[in-house]
Amino acid sequence: MNKRDKSTWNKVRAMQDDQAETNAMTDPDNAPTDAMFWADTDMQEPDARKVPIHIRVAPDVLEFFKKDGPGYQTRINRVLEQYVKWHQQR
Repeated sequence: MNKRDKSTWNKVRAMQDDQAETNAMTDPDNAPTDAMFWADTDMQEPDARKVPIHIRVAPDVLEFFKKDGPGYQTRINRVLEQYVKWHQQR
């Protein structure tokens, strides 16, 4: 975090709740949402079948999966699912 980011967060932390809410509600880049905004969304529950774990992988493996940005854990999971499927079909 750079110096400017820290000073901005310090300002936010120093605000009273009502002041922070007013700032958020009047921010043109943060318009409040309403029922119309959410009408066409497809809300999905997280996949309950996934179990959180801690795993150690080689740095180059992690870099490979992270290079395409967010979703790298899902990509790793897909590879592992294919590995299991291949072994079950043998």
